[in-house]
Amino acid sequence: MKISLITLAVAATICAGAVGAGQALATTTHQTAPKTLKIVMHDPGCHWFQLGHKLTTKATVTGRVKLVNFDEAALKVASRHGMKHIAMGKSLVVGRGSYVIMMVGQATDDNYLKLTVR
Repeated sequence: MKISLITLAVAATICAGAVGAGQALATTTHQTAPKTLKIVMHDPGCHWFQLGHKLTTKATVTGRVKLVNFDEAALKVASRHGMKHIAMGKSLVVGRGSYVIMMVGQATDDNYLKLTVR
């Protein structure tokens, strides 16, 4: 009787450990999908952020942002960590920080877009 109780206790411990390990492996951290922010071509000023039906040169967003380039040329995205390019029709996901966005080969009278990601 003692041997079967000990065997049963060991088996129950092993099963409980296996179930607990399976649950621990099954939990993952899911990041929310980034919000999409369109950069569009519109005169005057060449390029703008499109927020719904509104065009603006400044935007503040909470969480990661996917910048999508619908402008007529590649864009430069500058921050204190460096500069990245977004080709026409492509996108770039950016995280927390302050960004200045300008067109490659931009004229002096074109807009500089300012983005703050919190």
